[in-house]
Amino acid sequence: MHGPRANSHLKEDIRDYWSRRSETFDLAFGHRIPEGPEFDAWAAAIRENLGPEPRRVLELACGTGEVTRLLLFLGHEVTALDFSEAMLAVARKKHAGARGLRFLLADAENPMEPDESYDAIVCRHLVWTLTTPAEAFAEWHRMLKPGGTLLFFDGDWAAPTRLGRLASRAIAVIDKVVGADPHYDGAMSARHADIMERLPFGEGLTVERVLPLLAAAGFRDMTIGSHAPIAKAQRRTADLRNRLRTLLYRRFILCCRKQPRPVPAPPSA
Repeated sequence: MHGPRANSHLKEDIRDYWSRRSETFDLAFGHRIPEGPEFDAWAAAIRENLGPEPRRVLELACGTGEVTRLLLFLGHEVTALDFSEAMLAVARKKHAGARGLRFLLADAENPMEPDESYDAIVCRHLVWTLTTPAEAFAEWHRMLKPGGTLLFFDGDWAAPTRLGRLASRAIAVIDKVVGADPHYDGAMSARHADIMERLPFGEGLTVERVLPLLAAAGFRDMTIGSHAPIAKAQRRTADLRNRLRTLLYRRFILCCRKQPRPVPAPPSA
């Protein structure tokens, strides 16, 4: 099936998949961002790309509000958006009473927020799930103020790296000896794989695939950052199985900007 109806069914499957995981999502390695080295590494990456000044930030696919917590810690005013009511319920409870925070139930691909209303748009592990990435990037560009920043954290979840394949075998041995992790639903699980194969980035979200789409939407000044400092911080507090999980896939941080509005030339004398 192709066209809008197929796209609608895929979105509902995506919503249902993550809604069902909402109550235990923070128990899965790689989703919760614990205080300490990992929190500091994520905060450093966001600060490096958004700058030290408070910004008006739209966080897309906020899930249970882990990146939300980072953005608030850094002093930003945050609109945290998700299209899963179950995920938002967890995030609202986690951040009850927080100042400078607004929650929004909406589709990250079409948030319908006003033109030029945000200084920055931030998301983690969202871009690979986009059903219409070109249209989504155009929408995000529209909502950013001139000079605004798009920052996202993602990776190629379609296939492990060469080192990742070795790590995957070691994880399988650990699972066999001590039992499978009931909270971890990796990229090769049946439901996850079914969704992935129907997505535009189902064959893998790579920098080479996404850059032309961002450029076509009007984004400029693209920089690719390394996820390695975050993975290194994760390994400092993780058990062996989760340390191995940090090696599975190729991850990256992508930052780009909307062109600033031209400065008017001074009047001639």
